Amino acid sequence: MTTVDIRRLAVADVLRVGARGLRSRPLRAVLSALGIAIGIAAMLTVVGISASGRADLQRTLDQLGTNLLTVEGGQTNQGEARQLPDESVAMIRRIGPVTAASALRQLPDSVHVYRNDHVPQQQTGGILVYAADLDLPATVGATIARGAWLNQATASFPTAVLGADAAQRLGLTDPDPRVLIDIGGAPFAVIGILAPVPLAPELDSAALIGPAAAATVLAVPGHPTTIYLRADDAQVAAVRDVLAATTNPQAPYLVAVSRPSDALVAKIATERALNGLLLGLGAVALLVGGLGVANTMVISILERRSEIGLRRALGAGRSQIRLQFLTESLLLTCLGGLAGLALSLLVTAGYATAQQWPIVLPAWAIGTGLAATLAVGVIAGLYPAVRAARLSPTEALVS
Repeated sequence: MTTVDIRRLAVADVLRVGARGLRSRPLRAVLSALGIAIGIAAMLTVVGISASGRADLQRTLDQLGTNLLTVEGGQTNQGEARQLPDESVAMIRRIGPVTAASALRQLPDSVHVYRNDHVPQQQTGGILVYAADLDLPATVGATIARGAWLNQATASFPTAVLGADAAQRLGLTDPDPRVLIDIGGAPFAVIGILAPVPLAPELDSAALIGPAAAATVLAVPGHPTTIYLRADDAQVAAVRDVLAATTNPQAPYLVAVSRPSDALVAKIATERALNGLLLGLGAVALLVGGLGVANTMVISILERRSEIGLRRALGAGRSQIRLQFLTESLLLTCLGGLAGLALSLLVTAGYATAQQWPIVLPAWAIGTGLAATLAVGVIAGLYPAVRAARLSPTEALVS
């Protein structure tokens, strides 16, 4: 058995003596470290998942842009979409900073979508029908998941493009012109399915047809109800201020203008508020783990009074005894902190991968977690270390 001259404890000696105390009671050390690990893992996982989600939203905003504006006609007293003037799209395009504008024309609520003509009329699936301009995907940043978008030829015939949710409700996974759906009592071929559209989620549960088909096949000419437009990034606010009066000079108060990207920004702010609450819960778990470490250290001192007395009798000073038990407490919490860090990395990576998010765990969060671990170790071990140092050699040996 190796002996250590405790009158001159080097750093390596301090660590070895502290680790020996943990190795003598491994199960108790593991259980105590587990409390710290749970607290650190909870805090870092919340930060990691939140940061990964925000990174994904920011990536979406960077891809789709924040210069998209939406103009709507509001709703009538019956809850129906209010129409915009037919010339509103052309008028909006005349605004200098506007780079693109495209309109949706919501068809009357009496125009429903069914998988086939055998489906009961009340089972509409909540799918709305719009006549869409051909440049709509480029304006709103929509992409085709499968199939193709409407073009000059297909927009004049009974063909439709479904939103992601609408296709799921109708049980269609792949577009097939030979498979017909019922729109307003007429058969339409599905030629494409959209991917989810973050900046225009109303398209996800919609069936989109060409304006010419709406007029000729369904005998519903349609008027603009929603207009999407892109403006120069530096002029978005200025364009927003003049849109209502430009769209409907006779009644600008009937026009609602919004910026879809604001909803994503608000979502980020909401998640930050929720994360504050979850971080508080993680801090409580860390506090409980710290109390567990303090309790373990106090019990360890009671069980090792004879050891303390022997070291004091061999010449160890009070400061060395304090340092020994404080080191033991720090080693215990550091083991828990490292285990919590590893667990949080695994959980964050697994969840972010499942959601197809970038994996992000900020360096400041890791540093804060490790600093909190050391702080808990010092606080939890300080009282037991001082208590152990106060024991006199005779008192410790005879007890």
